[in-house]
This record gives sequence, structure tokens and C-alpha cells, in this order.
Amino acid sequence: MIRLFFLIPIIMCAIWWWYLTNRGYSLKQGLKGFIYILLFNAIIIGFFVMMIFVTST
Repeated sequence: MIRLFFLIPIIMCAIWWWYLTNRGYSLKQGLKGFIYILLFNAIIIGFFVMMIFVTST
């Protein structure tokens, strides 16, 4: 499961890109959304990594 964490931001960014193109927005207009997606996923993945180290002892 841990080895697949890199797929979460890729899938979320792909969905965001699809949404932008369907609504007629440019990638430049949706850049803030990509940043939010990456920050959110970094926090989630960081939490899970921390929990792995906390519970591994």
C-alpha cells in the first residue's frame, strides 16, 4: 500500500486537469489548484510516514 502513495497526487492532478479542460480554463488559471493538491497530498503522505515510524517500534 505504501508503495502506491505516489499515485494519489498523480490521479488527483489528472482529475483536476480534466476538470479544467472540460470547463475551458487554461492550466495557468488552474495552477493554484495544482499547488493545493500537491500540498494536501504532501501533508497526508507525511502523516502516514510518521505513523509508520511511530508504530514500528
